[in-house]
Amino acid sequence: MGDVTVRIAALNVHPIKSCGGVAVREALVIETGLEFDRAWMVVDERGVLVTQRELPRMALIQPTLKQLDMVLRAPGMLALHVALDTVEAPVQVTVWNDTVKAYDMGDLAAQWFSDFLGRKVRLARFDPEQRRLADRAWTGPIEAETAFADAFPLLVASTTGLDELNQRLAKAGHEPVTMQRFRPNLVLDGLDAHGEDHLDEIVFQAVEGPVRIKLVKPCSRCTIPDVDPVTAQTGHAVGDVLASYRADARLDGALTFGMNAVVLEGIEATLKVGMPGAATYRFE
Repeated sequence: MGDVTVRIAALNVHPIKSCGGVAVREALVIETGLEFDRAWMVVDERGVLVTQRELPRMALIQPTLKQLDMVLRAPGMLALHVALDTVEAPVQVTVWNDTVKAYDMGDLAAQWFSDFLGRKVRLARFDPEQRRLADRAWTGPIEAETAFADAFPLLVASTTGLDELNQRLAKAGHEPVTMQRFRPNLVLDGLDAHGEDHLDEIVFQAVEGPVRIKLVKPCSRCTIPDVDPVTAQTGHAVGDVLASYRADARLDGALTFGMNAVVLEGIEATLKVGMPGAATYRFE
């Protein structure tokens, strides 16, 4: 048994990097994290990633995953249907420092995104034959694959961590925020505020067998948590409040919220909301 029992309070998939997320009741674990998570990415004319950091309007693009396609909606736009089993020309794209193989999703998708975002962009899908590995400085001997996520397959946060932030925001005279701003894959109940900081491994008993994940690196935060996911308005309240109590010595004082994680066991198993997990603490 683990040191503490946690429960999956929410599961989120973000199909297109930096666009809206999808709350799901269950999610398949694959080599790169959760199925369809960060499988697509918006790129500029040079094939380089585009994110909410420069185009906050991306937050307003809301995907819905259907059986055969992904339906994209955005204010003032007709819905765009993107087939889940179809790609077009192979391309190379750049996600941060990695240039990887991908597939262009065609002119219709490119036009839709360009029209909404107000600059020429295209939509690319990660090539599943490509192996993009998380930073071995944090994963050690583990070769953890990831798709278009910033650096790691999974992001884990706690409901109590958000509660703590919202209490501090209220004291500072600000409105509460939702977990959407932090874009985690797994949201856990059963921990003290930011208790995920101190976890080593979590084991979930799925129908197909155990799913074992290891928490490897605090998630440093850029400006995206200060983009309102409903309006795309930008501010600085979240960053300011995090700066008052979440400077992380492990990352030279960077502001952190949530923990990056890798999959040790359980590929092709299904995680479900409400599922309990046995978590162990890291010896520090």
